[in-house]
Amino acid sequence: MGNPEIAEQDADTAPAPSSVVLAFEDREFTLAEIDALAHGVSGVLERSGVGAGDRVALMSSNRPEFVVAVRAIWQLGAAVVLVSPAWKRDEVAHALDVTKPVFAIGDSPVLADLMPMLHLDDHVAPGSGTRRAVDPDAEAVLVFSSGTTGLPKAVRHTHGSFAAAVEHWKVALDLTAADRMQIVTPPSHILGLLNIATALDCGAWIRLHRRFDLDAMLHHIQADRITVEMAVAPIALAIASHPELESYDLSSLRYIMWGATPVTPSVAERVTERTGVGWMPAYGASELPVIACNPIEGARLDSVGKPVPGVEVRITSLGTGEPVGAGEVGEIQTRSASLMTGYLPEDATADAFVDGWYRTGDVGYLDADNWLRITDRLKEMIKVKGFQVAPAEIEAVLHGHPDVADCAVFGEPDPTSGETVVAAVLTANPVTAEALTEYVGERLATYKRLGRVVFVPEIPRLPSGKVLRRELKERHGRTSDE
Repeated sequence: MGNPEIAEQDADTAPAPSSVVLAFEDREFTLAEIDALAHGVSGVLERSGVGAGDRVALMSSNRPEFVVAVRAIWQLGAAVVLVSPAWKRDEVAHALDVTKPVFAIGDSPVLADLMPMLHLDDHVAPGSGTRRAVDPDAEAVLVFSSGTTGLPKAVRHTHGSFAAAVEHWKVALDLTAADRMQIVTPPSHILGLLNIATALDCGAWIRLHRRFDLDAMLHHIQADRITVEMAVAPIALAIASHPELESYDLSSLRYIMWGATPVTPSVAERVTERTGVGWMPAYGASELPVIACNPIEGARLDSVGKPVPGVEVRITSLGTGEPVGAGEVGEIQTRSASLMTGYLPEDATADAFVDGWYRTGDVGYLDADNWLRITDRLKEMIKVKGFQVAPAEIEAVLHGHPDVADCAVFGEPDPTSGETVVAAVLTANPVTAEALTEYVGERLATYKRLGRVVFVPEIPRLPSGKVLRRELKERHGRTSDE
């Protein structure tokens, strides 16, 4: 799915047109078949009035037609607006209002009800043609930010910036035509799209799954001899707690990539102990898809790795905004050719940059050897008696408790200390709030002590694995008046 006009493929890694590059259930597709289908769809789009520079909304479940649709849109020099298939009518309406697409493709009745849409189940005859040259400065993809505060913003990438991200990911993963991977996360998220684009660009083989199913994922690692597996926090937790994990042959895996959230060491180590497969933590954002990655040999669980070649990272003081030295904690800022051009609405863009550097909103530090560590999200830090408390640090401790299946930490107003720490806990076995409070208190400073524990039936997360703390606060938090 990469753009050959922008990021040239090496002759020895580019997939042959006759090679099978995509599998879905019992169907297989060669690159030539995908491109022929894409040419057919692009013809329909063109006859519907779509041209270079236009935007096309795509709201699709996990299926091969998603790949075809993206390539068809790009063949016209248009941009694809990725809309989550999980969204409801108001969320989709907001996305359309922000991005103003001229046409739509998908399999969602919600989208079809809001604007003209080519349904992915409609028969479109394969076509033929040559790939058009694409302006690297033209928009390629708009993907929505996590939206943990306020309404989601559309992140705008050009053909040039996305192609740069593909090259960075290819190098970081050491991905070649010999690799085999599977996609179980939604392709409407930047990581899903990036994985598909990078794999097809270098000739790797992909299995696309309709939805995440742990047993199906493990089965296909064994049956398809998958070499590169991707995981976000919920998937990692599911693997670690699978009662029959040892019954699967996972020896083909080179590594499992952990992304979207900092690694929970106790979870990762449990998987490695049970399977012998190691992890490769990585770090990126919708705004800059590949920021840092661990080396494949010598990966460490306490760091997201080192900045990938082509990406600059600096740490700035939370107080003054000035760059700080090695080992000092501050906001992580980045710049690269793979950086977004900005947001929609456009008025959100200014606050995202300072002197050309993208403000990630993540807090962390670079050590003397350039290893990057993330301590928390800037906006999610809890301020207790003047101390900054990182929810991720407390969550990592709670994940080590044998009776905790999942957890998330947030702050709520407190008249004495400013804020107090609240832990939302999903239990694997019965356990008391007092026991968990004591467990954390034995391992962390007094000001990080749990002020309250609330037991919940689930931890709300985005498909990327990020915790929806705002939703947790709305459900289980208390106000300063209570």
